[in-house]
Amino acid sequence: MRQNPQTAGRLRPVDLARRHGLSTQAVRNYEEAGILPAAGRTAHGYRTYTPLHAAALGTFLALIPGHGHATATAIMWAVNRDDPAEALRLVDESHVQLLEDRRTLDAVERALHDLGPGAVPVSDDGAGPGAMFVGPLAGRLGIRPATLRKWERAGIVTPRRDPRTGYRVYDRADVRDAAMAHQLRRGGHRLAQIAPLIAQVRAAGGREPLAAALRDWHDRLAARGRAMLAGAAELDAYLHERERPARAQGPHRPQGT
Repeated sequence: MRQNPQTAGRLRPVDLARRHGLSTQAVRNYEEAGILPAAGRTAHGYRTYTPLHAAALGTFLALIPGHGHATATAIMWAVNRDDPAEALRLVDESHVQLLEDRRTLDAVERALHDLGPGAVPVSDDGAGPGAMFVGPLAGRLGIRPATLRKWERAGIVTPRRDPRTGYRVYDRADVRDAAMAHQLRRGGHRLAQIAPLIAQVRAAGGREPLAAALRDWHDRLAARGRAMLAGAAELDAYLHERERPARAQGPHRPQGT
């Protein structure tokens, strides 16, 4: 017969800590944060844990790679307060975010493909070789100059100022970034989403070097999806362990029947 995980095999904090390469203080901190159920106490006041606590710790650590520390903490907090519905809602939110991140990556790849070589021609309009002033660039993209200024405030483009006239000057990288932002805006993305994507393009040094970064992005999203699956398996097992004592007691029967 399987032992009750809430009473069998008393464990010390160090036993849980060593199993996962943690400090005993980390285990105590996790208990105080609600990640672990409340520990029992010996007659001398020392904490004692059970296999249920070990399962909780393993579940939390398995959730972190897919959901992040904050969400993993919130999930365990909900489960340990007998609110599995809230825990599952948090899991669903992480999956929604992962799907949104996949869609964003697809949009970036489409935008970069649409740009292509020569998709947005640049010329010397007096601002320097390949650079453009705000009016001509806005005209090329079919947007208003005010839109470009709004994108500048959002950090999407970073034009310099002509020292003689004070006019904004967009170099080749700014023109590329503005064109990419235009494609993403047409796809329904918000400026707050676009700015970090443009920053990645700049950091990679352009469209072609970004290919490796995009492959890495794909790999990270795939790893996150797999981590969510692994975390879900641990969470499901932990939920079953918590439910086991209630199932063992059988259905409640009114007195006198």
